[in-house]
Amino acid sequence: MEAEGLIQLPPSRITTRRRRPHFPPTGATDAQAPLRQPVHALEALRLCPVTDKAVSRLWNEFMARYHYLGYTPMAGNQLRYNVYAGAQRVALLSFGASAWALAARERFIGWSEPARRKNLPLVVNNARFLILPWIQSPGLASTILAKTARRLPQDWHQRYGYAPVLLETFVETGRHRGTCYKAANWIRVGQTTGRGKKSLVHRPILPIKDIWLYPLHKRFRSVLCR
Repeated sequence: MEAEGLIQLPPSRITTRRRRPHFPPTGATDAQAPLRQPVHALEALRLCPVTDKAVSRLWNEFMARYHYLGYTPMAGNQLRYNVYAGAQRVALLSFGASAWALAARERFIGWSEPARRKNLPLVVNNARFLILPWIQSPGLASTILAKTARRLPQDWHQRYGYAPVLLETFVETGRHRGTCYKAANWIRVGQTTGRGKKSLVHRPILPIKDIWLYPLHKRFRSVLCR
């Protein structure tokens, strides 16, 4: 997310430059026969958290090969999922640290600066969402988002000892319209400036992105503002 201009991390104390992990494609992630069925005709969807190294390596390879942003390692608390229809993998998602500061999000929540600093971990970012390119299933994306929103708080609590109350994501306006998020009842609250956290210029230098939020708790505002 820092590379995309959404958050700013503290300066690294490590002076040596690290290479981004490379995941060359293997036969395990080759395209499969097209699946063309509406979501209601698919076998039951299963969300499977990534929990071991072999599954993690394969998830990374799928993302590196098929997502337009590629694979980027996440720091801090995170969850990744493989989504299956029966035995067939149809999608992959990841969730991690929220953006450090977003004016539109803060207005929507009613956040003060102290409350934001205290409660930012209760907001989780949907960093990646990939429907595999050979899967063509109307309604699938929004159904997956809805199922994930119901399941994620429990999985997050089990792993980290607390439950988030709000999800966020960013949709690049020149590439996507956010239709699946809208269909899953996410709320568009504004746009990024495109300048990035470190920019000294007053014009966009990064893609403009719509900001979408999804409350996971009925009283999310009171929880986030206390």
